[in-house]
Amino acid sequence: METSQTNDAGALQKPIGSGFTAASTTQEVIKGIDLEGQVAIVTGGNTGIGLETVKTLSQAGATVIVPARDVAKAKQNLKGLANVEIEALDLIDPNSIDRFAAQFIASGRPLHLLINNAGIMFVPLRRDSRGFESQLAVNYLATFQLTARLWDALKQADGARVVNVSSLGHHFAPFNFDDPNFDRRNYETLQAYGQSKSALNLFSLELDNRAKSFGVRSYSLHPGNIWGTELTREAPLEILQQLGFYDEQGNPIAEVIDSLKSIPQGAATTVWCATSPLLDQLGGVYCEDVEVADLATDASPMRGVQPYSLDEANARRLWKLTENWTGVSFTIH
Repeated sequence: METSQTNDAGALQKPIGSGFTAASTTQEVIKGIDLEGQVAIVTGGNTGIGLETVKTLSQAGATVIVPARDVAKAKQNLKGLANVEIEALDLIDPNSIDRFAAQFIASGRPLHLLINNAGIMFVPLRRDSRGFESQLAVNYLATFQLTARLWDALKQADGARVVNVSSLGHHFAPFNFDDPNFDRRNYETLQAYGQSKSALNLFSLELDNRAKSFGVRSYSLHPGNIWGTELTREAPLEILQQLGFYDEQGNPIAEVIDSLKSIPQGAATTVWCATSPLLDQLGGVYCEDVEVADLATDASPMRGVQPYSLDEANARRLWKLTENWTGVSFTIH
């Protein structure tokens, strides 16, 4: 495939014959892949699908750095795993991101895999110290800043991947350029989540376009609907009812819960994006169910990827805006 070809408007969004399915697990995906000598960073790597991702990569031989807000909890959850290092990082604090990245860069190591897995959802309206809405700040702005600060290490790897854990939730909303921080419109938590994930998809597209000539490829993905993670810890019951997970009495609906992915199935697409040789010449794509996703259509709502989150003009516009908002210059050279 021509590396000059881009995924603008989803031009490359079609399955490539991965051989895996929605039911595939991390252990199936990593089989036969040796990551000895590779260095990975996994944000949110001490719980849920992040923890499963860390286990899988470390078992395959990678050295995995897990930045965590609660270092003590991370140490407990990651106890006994080989090749794992834990560092302090709070993604809502720009200074914390800079400190963590500077420390890694100072180590002189290349970075082969940056997995931006951490995220928040279902939260009430909160703002960070700069006034940005918290889901936008954690799910997107932090990812942009962390990736920018680690760029030299990614380039040094001579073949690196940036994997951004997005969500089917990007269907809830495109990026709102007019009022991204809900300064003038009523706050809706799912709208805020949706636009943060649309922003992440746009970033993944533009990063791949800019970085591929340096051997760095970028991907975004939907891990699947998963039970048993901490993402719902602040979810209001009425939203979980609206999404069909709970009944009117506030009880989980067993058949719905049973249809959701396990954590090893939920982390499989992340691991595939990070390691599959099939993706060596393909980037800037959105993946789901361990495969490159189809474009969303009216006939299959809430599946695939929305073309509005893969619009090159908006991706470039958002990149420039993000640099202005954050003061983080992400010049790739």
